[in-house]
Amino acid sequence: MKPILAFDVYGTLVDPMGMAELLAPDAGEVAESVSSQWREKQLEFSFRKGLMRMYEDFGACTRQALRYAMASHGLELSAEREDELMGDYLSLPAFEDSLPALKSLEGHYRMYAFSNGTYPALKKVLGHNDLLVMFDGLVSVDDIKSFKPDPAVYAYARRATGAMDQPLCLVSSNAWDVIGARAAGLMAIWVQRDAGKVFEDWGIQPNAVVRSLSELPDTLAGL
Repeated sequence: MKPILAFDVYGTLVDPMGMAELLAPDAGEVAESVSSQWREKQLEFSFRKGLMRMYEDFGACTRQALRYAMASHGLELSAEREDELMGDYLSLPAFEDSLPALKSLEGHYRMYAFSNGTYPALKKVLGHNDLLVMFDGLVSVDDIKSFKPDPAVYAYARRATGAMDQPLCLVSSNAWDVIGARAAGLMAIWVQRDAGKVFEDWGIQPNAVVRSLSELPDTLAGL
């Protein structure tokens, strides 16, 4: 039985580090460092809010993380510039392999975008990259007010995609997401975009590892 596919969005289909270039006027030579810490803190803040049951949506986490990353580098933004960058975040660039890979799977699998992001943000960033039309639907953690890797989020994804009597397979470049999905009983494929990244040794392994989304058709056929 073919699995239903649930694609992570940020870091898997679109590149959060695409903000580094836009941060250059504000952060100069440390723009890449600011962008990297922005992403790191965005995730950390969402994890902590989920554990503390103090949910604020992913946009709020993203804004708070931007402020932290700037402040930790001794920088600050005007309110207007902060709003501008937050708007730019809704137009992050897609990875080059995203659209071709989804097109190669179209018609063969039911596909959903499954994200910590809100529905308006997902529609904007996926639509900006011509990816939105490739999906049968969207699944956002905003529906249950928690974040990946809360087991409740993956259980909700199973219900929301209708994958109750067939496998649900997460496709994600985030190792913590893959581990969360596997721990919750889902299949999961890790997209190892960076050859230098090491999968965390928790005794939980992905069902498969790919270096590019272009490898998905052959990989899925072999599962």
